[in-house]
Amino acid sequence: MMMPKQMKAYCPKCRKHTEHKVKISTSKYKPGRTLSWGTRKHERKLAGYHGKVKGKAKVKKQGIRNKMMLECSVCKKKHERVISGRMKKKAETAK
Repeated sequence: MMMPKQMKAYCPKCRKHTEHKVKISTSKYKPGRTLSWGTRKHERKLAGYHGKVKGKAKVKKQGIRNKMMLECSVCKKKHERVISGRMKKKAETAK
């Protein structure tokens, strides 16, 4: 999916439509926090003498979301926009 290098879009800070620079960024699933209560509880159970602890369930892999970062040319404020829900074709800027 080809995206232009610059496009006119709404800026929430300026509160009007201005030219924006486009930068493509994709986001993947990130692992949970290591210091959260559930993770620490799971680690404690794995460390001691006991029966087997159930691990993570096998789930269907999710696709990667295509996102673009828009930077306003007037106020230099950056905000994010999701191009499509799940990735079918990887987004790239036009040359």
